[in-house]
Amino acid sequence: MTPEKDARMEAGRKLFAGAVNFLKSAPALEFLPDASVPEVAFAGRSNVGKSSLINALTNRNSLARASTTPGRTQELNFFDVGEPLQMRLVDMPGYGFAKAPKDMVKRWKWLINDYLRGRAVLRRTLILVDSRHGLKDVDRELMKMLDDAAISYRMVLTKSDKIKAEALKKVTDAITTEIRQHPAAFPEIIITSSEKNTGLPELRAAVYDAII
Repeated sequence: MTPEKDARMEAGRKLFAGAVNFLKSAPALEFLPDASVPEVAFAGRSNVGKSSLINALTNRNSLARASTTPGRTQELNFFDVGEPLQMRLVDMPGYGFAKAPKDMVKRWKWLINDYLRGRAVLRRTLILVDSRHGLKDVDRELMKMLDDAAISYRMVLTKSDKIKAEALKKVTDAITTEIRQHPAAFPEIIITSSEKNTGLPELRAAVYDAII
């Protein structure tokens, strides 16, 4: 590990070592908090593990509400980081849950798209992908939207402890090859496991990098 990488990881650790608190849920754009600090958004398919990863990232057991029921998160959930306030994490509604009512799916899609396209303080979107399943068409739709809007994003593999090393390498290589075709995508993937705490120092460093 290089001294520069060491320094970034330490900065990321310090960022989440202090106060982290739930601020509010926003069911529509008019309920968004003031755009006063940088924001990093967590997006991904339903049940990809966003809430669990946010809890692990922030060293909190129940900061974000995790559920085994796909589609539970239906609003934008904002979390203040730092005291004084340095940034906000945004837990976005999961997308791609086929059993949800169509009108609900449509509202989620509008909320996600409108937030990502219109939020001036959004510094980076982290697209979470289940290691066991790889990229799906709904992920690619979001990636294209972010490419078209020139919004920087980075791929994060979740649940890496649920897959064998050979299969994990295969899915990582496939996604790495694919994101080279996407102009707004960061070229390196972060591999994580909220249960095993894998990749959390790298993820904290990536969040820190996005807001400085």
